[in-house]
Parts: sequence; C-alpha cells; structure tokens
Amino acid sequence: MEFISAVEQHEHDQFVAAHPLCNLLQSSAWASVKENWSHAIIGVKENGKLIASALVLIKHLPLNFTMMYVPRGPIMDYENREILNFFFQHMKQWAKQYHCLFIKMDPGIHINDYKIAEKNNHHYPSCADIIHNMKQSKAIHKGFTTYIKESIQPRFQANVYACDEFEQSLPRHTRRLIRDALKRDVKVVKADRSRIDEFSDVVSLTEQRKHVNLRNRAYFEQLMDIYQDDAYLFLAEVNIADTMKRLKKEYAENEQELKCLKEGSPKKKRRLEDIKRALEKDIAEISAFDDGSLEPTVIAGILSIKYGNTMEMLYAGMDDRFKKFMPQYYLYTENMKYAFSHGCSFANMGGVEGDLADGLTKFKANFNPYINEFIGEFDLPVNRLLYRLSEWLYRICKLRGTKK
Repeated sequence: MEFISAVEQHEHDQFVAAHPLCNLLQSSAWASVKENWSHAIIGVKENGKLIASALVLIKHLPLNFTMMYVPRGPIMDYENREILNFFFQHMKQWAKQYHCLFIKMDPGIHINDYKIAEKNNHHYPSCADIIHNMKQSKAIHKGFTTYIKESIQPRFQANVYACDEFEQSLPRHTRRLIRDALKRDVKVVKADRSRIDEFSDVVSLTEQRKHVNLRNRAYFEQLMDIYQDDAYLFLAEVNIADTMKRLKKEYAENEQELKCLKEGSPKKKRRLEDIKRALEKDIAEISAFDDGSLEPTVIAGILSIKYGNTMEMLYAGMDDRFKKFMPQYYLYTENMKYAFSHGCSFANMGGVEGDLADGLTKFKANFNPYINEFIGEFDLPVNRLLYRLSEWLYRICKLRGTKK
C-alpha cells in the first residue's frame, strides 16, 4: 500500500461517487464551498488503485497550529483493519507538517436505519467491530450523541429512498395536501441561476419566521456556480392574476346555476350555496395577495445538490402568507421524483433530533423517510501532549462554517 498526499480531484470524485459511503461533503468541490478553510485530498493506493480517500478541511488556529476535519469521511472499508491502520498512521504523520493538533472525522457509516414509527436502539453487528478497529488505530470515539447541536453534522438524518410508485408510498394525508396545492394552482418549476434572488427571498422569510440564520444569496449562487448541472433549484409559484380569473369565472358560473335553479331542489341549492361561500372566501384571500402583477409569485423553494447516486436537499424556504397553499409538500415531492428519475438512490432531507420529538421530524415524517443513524464523531490526536488543549480550542472555534 502507498499513502498519497495529493490525490487528483477527478480520481477522488470517481472513487467517492462509486463508493457505498458516497457523500456530497466528500466531493472535491465541497472544498470550494468551504473557502474559509484550506484543504487537501489524501488517500491510499494498492497496486496503483485508489482504495481509500479523504477530502480534509484544514482550519488555521493561533500559534501556527491547525485542526483538521474530514466531513462524512474518510471513504474506505472500515472493516478492513489493515487499510484503516495504514491510512490513519500515515494521515497523522502527514498532518504533523501542518502542526495539526487533531483530526476530527464523522464517517458516513449507518449503524441503524428505521422508519419513524419503528424507532429502536439496535445497532448493526458490524458497528462494534468498526469502532474497535478505529480505536485500535488510536481514534477516540466521541459517543452516540442525540441532538443536532452536539455534533458538527447531524448524527440522525431523514432520508427518502427511491422505490416503485414513490407517490403512492407517501402517507395518505400528504397526497391529500399535494392535491390541495394543485387545486390552488400551485406549480413547481425547475429554475436556473437567474432566479436565485426569488429563492433567497423565501429563505429569508423562513429565517425571520423561525429566528434562525441560514444562508444568503451569494452562498446559494456560489453553490450553483460550483456544482453547475448538479445543482437543482426548484420553485413553487402561483400566478395570482390567473387564479383570481379562475375563481371569478367559477363564481359567475355558480351564480348562474343558482339563478337558474328550479324550485324543489333543496339539496342542490345548499351545495351551490356552500360552493358560493367557499369561493367568496377564496377570492377574499387571493385579493390580499393581488398586487396587479401578471407574473407568477414564488411562494416556496428548495436548493438541492446531486453527487453520485445521492441527492442532498440543502436549503428550503417558504412565504408563510401562503401556508394554506401547502406548497412545500408538492415542492419536496417533485424534487424527490426528479432526483429518482435522474439516477439517485435517495434524497436526503437533512438532520433531525435523535429523540424524533422536534418540529423538523414532524414535517419530514410527511414523506415517509427512513431515519439513518450514523456512527458518530471520532478524534484522531496528532499532538497527544496538546490534545486536551486542542479540545478546548475546538469548543471555542466550534468548527464554524463546516455544517451544510
């Protein structure tokens, strides 16, 4: 085996994209997204063939020290103790030239997968062996954390897998909400970079509503520039003028039917009067949004990135004024259908709290996901004398900028 201190980007991406542990955060392009970090791609070859590879992000600290982070990596066979030992030993030696204190990693290894209603505490049998192998290679397991704030990347995520008749696999109430969106003239379109402002606007509204900080227009633009054709921007929109025209037409037709209704049809009259009241309510609601524009209004959006056979649904937003239009259910489903039709095995909806008691889990449950539980974080000390200090520095820095 041979340690490679500078794996070519194309070779690394080919290896990662074809590997069972494929993850967007190990794509070489992710280093360009995390531009406030230095980076390197290192690996191991056997007989000239790459058998392990890692995108390593490098954070510079005071006093010329660094810490390193391998997001959802390294990519390799963790059950092969020989490869693991070789890679970790040489990775530590390589890291010393950067005065590295420790290397943090969170391999994309699933130790459990289950539907939300089937939550359990079982771990795959291989889990204990992998943790043992990593500890034998001097890595320190940071434990099975529960909450998102306790780790760099969430240890639990909601993942929707491709399947036959995907839409029919969705919960009945989700399918009903999608029909509600269609009845309200919601359309979902795949947009290009020119519409990033509209997407950024609905994300900003979500930030204000939830009192969180997500990302800005420049960041979304950067993602689309870096990942090009693999960056998917979907927008849910409504043409208020067209909807108003349709409602008024239906109202006029209903009025005409009431006017022409013959005596002796009480049931039909009550039905028509119910329709009239519903249309009046809808017209009043739509009137509040009518600003005279003939162009569609974006009411929700989502930005996803495809890498290998994976789709990462990274950022989403919605204009809460239109929550009765149920755009996010139609939007998410169309995004997933597109991913599956373009070779993705799954669409990752992102992290949830491990107790599955949070609002994110409640919303994501509408799409019948599996919960993937990861093995957790490991620290590989490089400077053992200063490792305790490095833990303190880590808590101060909190590895800002490493999360999706």
